[in-house]
Amino acid sequence: MFDESLLSRLLDRALQHGGEYADVFCERRRTVSYRLQDGRVHDATYGVTLGIGVRVVFGESAGFASSDDLSTAALMEAADSAALIARTAPSGKTAAAGLRSENVPKLYDCDPVTAIEGSRYAALLERADRTARRYDPRIVAVNAHVVDELQEVWIASSDGRFVRDCRPLVTLGIQAVATDKKERSSGYVGDGGRTSIAYFDRQTPEMLAEDAARIATVNLSAVPAPAGEMEMIVGAGGGGVLLHEAVGHGLESDFNRRGTSLYSGRVGERVASELVTIYDDGNLHEERGSLNVDDEGVPGQHKVLVENGVLRGYMQDTLNARLMGAQSTGSGRRQSFRFAPQPRMCNTYMPNGDSTVEEIVASTQRGIFAKSFAGGQVEIAKGDFVFMVGEGYLVENGKITAPLRNATIVGNGPDAMRKVVAVGNDSRLARGHYTCGKGGQNVPVGVGMPTVKISSITVGGTQT
Repeated sequence: MFDESLLSRLLDRALQHGGEYADVFCERRRTVSYRLQDGRVHDATYGVTLGIGVRVVFGESAGFASSDDLSTAALMEAADSAALIARTAPSGKTAAAGLRSENVPKLYDCDPVTAIEGSRYAALLERADRTARRYDPRIVAVNAHVVDELQEVWIASSDGRFVRDCRPLVTLGIQAVATDKKERSSGYVGDGGRTSIAYFDRQTPEMLAEDAARIATVNLSAVPAPAGEMEMIVGAGGGGVLLHEAVGHGLESDFNRRGTSLYSGRVGERVASELVTIYDDGNLHEERGSLNVDDEGVPGQHKVLVENGVLRGYMQDTLNARLMGAQSTGSGRRQSFRFAPQPRMCNTYMPNGDSTVEEIVASTQRGIFAKSFAGGQVEIAKGDFVFMVGEGYLVENGKITAPLRNATIVGNGPDAMRKVVAVGNDSRLARGHYTCGKGGQNVPVGVGMPTVKISSITVGGTQT
């Protein structure tokens, strides 16, 4: 659809005033979504996104323009607009290297011509609805949605790189609502990844709906969360949201190049407990945050961010890597052709430790077990975070006791990582549908970790 000749012309036009680097990002995205509410399929949508983005880099600045008009005149106008960032370049026009097609890894399968009957999506939602309602008579409402997306990209850069990638992404999310006439609670479970809708033949809507209904009914009997300093156990899988928010964003290279992260200039220093190792991978098979190539055409990579408590490196895109004298780590990501890339996480997780879950629980005298989180936020410059606990339990005298409601976790990312005193041997990535927001852009990501114990954290609750 976007041939090398056209892309070469766009690159030459983008570099008409000079500039150090230029790239063209072309996208065609097809999205199908169905939503169930009140026991029936409430709406269905089909959308197609099509367009290009042109970027020109000059020093620390970048000019960017996009167009969803694919006429030659409109595309050249976008290249002209992006080129203006380099209008003060002393050297004048820069020549782009001849494009060469590059093979990309194959981390996921893609069939861009397959059409799926809408009844198949509707059936998944209806099965989820029936299963959740059957689970317990206290389930009074079920909301569910399924999204099937296929994104095709063509990326050409002035250094001669030309790659094409085809990226599937499926999501099934189910919320169950329960009531006992006194209290009302909900449970939410999502799953999916870079695969086809056939994924839900093995990870069935019945399995997900039962888990959502279980969480909803457990939360009905939850007691008010305590408040104060106490030990915290973070659950495997979804607990990786803590890593993503409290640590991951601070290790993205743009914050560190500008000196606005707590981790700026600290490569080689100890920043966490020696039990803590953190990876970010863009090359895990079918995981939600994986990429054959990132949105600058660089293959997805395995990045060691923290190793045994020592900071080893940052996540780099092309622009920040060049300015920092480093290499891209395949971390340049963008929401769509309408946005310029920025350094972002892919799949951020902690590998296995040596402790069993039973040992971690038994060592906890009074604390909270945060099995999953329902959301949170972090201030990058300070590392301070707040998380809402989606499913949590009180731990007393080495045993998990009552479920908790309205629990929040307040802390500081580096401080929490220094207080890690046990890491479980049950590491896994959460196959949820996590989406990361940064700079007005949202991209799919993966998170994961084993069960981890933090010696002290501030818990916000209503019970002192």
